Amino acid sequence: MDWNLIGIWVAAFLTLSIYSVLYRDNPFYRFAEHLFVGVSVGYGIVLSIYQGFIPFAWNPFFAAVTGESAIGFIKLIPICIGLLFFARLSPRHTWLIRYPIAILIGFGAGVAIPNVLRANIFEQTRGTIAPFAEIAAGTLSGWGIFEAVLMVVGVICTLTYFFFSVEHRGPVKWLSKVGIAFLMIGFGSAFGNTVMGRVALLIQRVDFLLNDWLNIIS
Repeated sequence: MDWNLIGIWVAAFLTLSIYSVLYRDNPFYRFAEHLFVGVSVGYGIVLSIYQGFIPFAWNPFFAAVTGESAIGFIKLIPICIGLLFFARLSPRHTWLIRYPIAILIGFGAGVAIPNVLRANIFEQTRGTIAPFAEIAAGTLSGWGIFEAVLMVVGVICTLTYFFFSVEHRGPVKWLSKVGIAFLMIGFGSAFGNTVMGRVALLIQRVDFLLNDWLNIIS
């Protein structure tokens, strides 16, 4: 049995089923959609079990019970906190779920806030200023200088648009209008990149149907 051939036929059937929604909603599209969701959820559950539950919960618990590791008893604390998520299944004890959620949100915020500050503020500031160090060193000229100045102008004008502590009149008004233009350019490029990504997926699927599947039929 040629499993590669079977895989190509299954992939072609599911591809055509998904694109059949372009005509109208139909059982083939719903079957492919439900299959995709089911496989994704099943894969996520198995991945969580083998990469999360077994190494971080079951193995430490088993080591603590059998006496192989004394540290295992300390790991029982986060295991018990995680089990409180299942308190949601009991109407009488559903209030216990507040504790693991509070710990999860607090830990997540503590980890995410420094990373967001570093990525969205410090690194952006460094990227805006760094070209001027190259200009001072004489390693940047021509279009490089123009791009550096344009970047600074765009950053200042865009930030001015979001600065509401003063009324947008006079120079502030014109700077904010220039900031709107930079924002529109940024949103447009992001949208164009999204469309290009979707078109690339379409081209890949059409290429599969024409070159892999139809070659088998012919």
